[in-house]
Amino acid sequence: MNLGGVPEPAIEFAPRSYVCRRANGKPELDGRLDKPFWADAPWTEEFVDIEGDRKPRPHKSTRVKMLWDDEYFYFGAQLEEDEIWATLTERESVIFYDNDFEIFIDPDGDTHQYYEFEINALNTVWDLLLVTPYRDGGPPINGWDIRGLRTAVHIDGELNNPDADNRSWSVEVAMPWSILRECAEGQQPPEAGANWRVNFSRVQWRVDKADGAYRKVINPETGRPYPEDNWVWSPQGVINMHYPELWGYVLFADGETPESFELPDDEIVKWKLRRLYYRQRNHYERSGVFADRIEPLLEAGDENGELAGLAAEGLLIETTSRSFRMRAASADGAGAYWIREDGKLWKE
Repeated sequence: MNLGGVPEPAIEFAPRSYVCRRANGKPELDGRLDKPFWADAPWTEEFVDIEGDRKPRPHKSTRVKMLWDDEYFYFGAQLEEDEIWATLTERESVIFYDNDFEIFIDPDGDTHQYYEFEINALNTVWDLLLVTPYRDGGPPINGWDIRGLRTAVHIDGELNNPDADNRSWSVEVAMPWSILRECAEGQQPPEAGANWRVNFSRVQWRVDKADGAYRKVINPETGRPYPEDNWVWSPQGVINMHYPELWGYVLFADGETPESFELPDDEIVKWKLRRLYYRQRNHYERSGVFADRIEPLLEAGDENGELAGLAAEGLLIETTSRSFRMRAASADGAGAYWIREDGKLWKE
């Protein structure tokens, strides 16, 4: 694999969380979210820029609802929009070349073997499986399909008509556990009390209205469209959705629903290891070797911080010329977590 550098996200570790309730009945998917099926599902927070507070808040609202039952993981997304357009009609097209809505799911939270799903306002979809993030070599498996997938789009306005009174478009998606369990722990769907890592993205292009149609705005300096905006539920701190360690936590609830998700202490241990993984990869890019002790991986301000404290807690670093493993004790000291050069993280 390519052992190049890995940008360290410029963000505090504070992923969003959502308590996903049991569905009451089965929905007729039509893309509308104003029906009884969704009435008891809370909205997520409004989407923010992918870099978080470093960039202005999006100027159009996006939010999501989630539900689950024994067969499906349900998603409902509402996208405020006065420019509703889409061009791609063939499944497995690169949907983010249009404005789109995207779902990312990492069932076991190890950042490997996770799902990506994209949909545009024409209800055209692209679903793929990532063996590892692109930073760790990929590759995406485009031939993978969510068999039994159900989707619908509702347009509050008129598609591809700049003169219409456009207000929003909304999406309903039902993903079967029979497929999503493939990358889950034990290849099983979640039980009540379990949490999966999930995030959402909205890709938004700048467009002009010309000759009765929408056209992407071209940057005269490059001759290409201006870069798209990326608006997300849980911010990444870097312009890259493929940092699953920063996705939100979805807690699956049944019966007596918890009011909020409490971050397990071990998630902080994992985050410390993840930060050292960034540092190790960047140290290798600079020097051609991995550090066999923590000191070369510390930066200004780390001396008395949480990373420096890992050494006193028994951090173990093992290296070869092309690999490393790092081990840190779990929060209760009864176990440990490992991470290696390709970002794979697991419990001992």
